[in-house]
Amino acid sequence: MTATLPQIRLTDVLHAGRRQEASDIHLLPGVPPALRVDGRLQFLAGSPLSAQETAEIAQALFEPAACARLNAGFDVSATRIDEQNVLRVHGFRSELGCTLAIRLLHKASPSLDSLHLPAAVARLAERERGLVIFSGPTGSGKSTSLAALIARINATAARRIVTIEDPIEYRHASSSSLITQREVGVDASSFESALVGALRADPDVIMVGEMREAATMRAVLTAAETGHLVFSTLHTGTAVQTLERIIDAFTGSEQAQIRIQLAATLAAIVCQRLLPRKHGSGRRAAVEILVVTDAVRAMIRESRTHLIRDAMTTGRHIGMQTLEHHLRELVNGNEIESEAALRVTDRPEELASSARAGV
Repeated sequence: MTATLPQIRLTDVLHAGRRQEASDIHLLPGVPPALRVDGRLQFLAGSPLSAQETAEIAQALFEPAACARLNAGFDVSATRIDEQNVLRVHGFRSELGCTLAIRLLHKASPSLDSLHLPAAVARLAERERGLVIFSGPTGSGKSTSLAALIARINATAARRIVTIEDPIEYRHASSSSLITQREVGVDASSFESALVGALRADPDVIMVGEMREAATMRAVLTAAETGHLVFSTLHTGTAVQTLERIIDAFTGSEQAQIRIQLAATLAAIVCQRLLPRKHGSGRRAAVEILVVTDAVRAMIRESRTHLIRDAMTTGRHIGMQTLEHHLRELVNGNEIESEAALRVTDRPEELASSARAGV
């Protein structure tokens, strides 16, 4: 079958994205295709896309049922794989027409070593039980870090792993471990129902792509309570914000019980930001790490989460660190620009004063 013009244009855009090592491609009517490279948007040369072109590109990327939902005004997501590309595609309608955001992924999950994450993150793959949460804004590398941890477990331990994702991003083939991946909307109706099913599949490790609502959060806590190692993500900026986001998702009468469950099950929170490297292309992860100790558990139970940052500051010997501490290390190590670090911190005065003091 002869390729249509929109399909040819999509192929060219995908090639350009790979060539320039873009993380994302944006296609919307009225402007040329745009790439996100090292965190910054840049437009490709050429004519603007028409509403008909973006609609036809969506038809090439989504199954007919998904296209029908898109045309009816629903957001749709899917993962597509071909010989060169793994694409996480999100489509939605706007006043201009169909809009597409395409995340470019590698076929194989990255190694932990290639991500240059602190050693405390790698040690999370060795845990037997507990809840580990990765947080950060969209595009901060949460899914990539989780995939790398799952790949490490899969390669080094004989464990039963179940992942629940929407959509599946990185494919894992069973190695030392036995791994099953389920996609919400395809293999299960919801994160919550998939979690209930996963608990009946004799799992050791469960990965939940995102905790979007209270029902999923409650199911995740229950899975961790029953002795499993559970990984998940949230769109929050700091460890303390992550805890407060979970607690605030429940009504006042439920919050005390949720605090008790969190205190009993939480193992660690890893908060990420991606910043452009000072030299060369690519980005570097800056990471905040909370390792849950008995003292931190008491702070969670007793609603004293405002003290947790102090615990991270004094807990470096067990792998804890604040985001500002790691940003300072990366600036002092000449890996990122100080201006880039200041853009991602909520505590610019702290970062600036410590830099002036040469800490």
